[in-house]
Amino acid sequence: MLKTTTNTVEGRPVKEYLGIVTGETIIGANFIKDFFAGIRDIVGGRSGSYEKVLREAKNSAMEEMEQRAKQMGANAIVGIDLDYETVGPNGGMLMVTASGTAVTI
Repeated sequence: MLKTTTNTVEGRPVKEYLGIVTGETIIGANFIKDFFAGIRDIVGGRSGSYEKVLREAKNSAMEEMEQRAKQMGANAIVGIDLDYETVGPNGGMLMVTASGTAVTI
């Protein structure tokens, strides 16, 4: 399935707009990852464990959105937007939402 953040695909006109599709994922960050991320904040550097969790959450939300688009008969999703938010007590959970428009091209 073709997925793009743009509203059009050059050279491939949209034949039918099928509707908005979304995918949501909420993933918890555990204490050990928080601890090591805190150390990296002090001494500098990237947090590989958080980056991995972030990628997993994004991929999961995108896959869920794609499945919903397929159920509608779409072969592409245009105008994709990704939103990231922390939720839960003390912001201990990461929520990723993917949304776009299911279309046939």
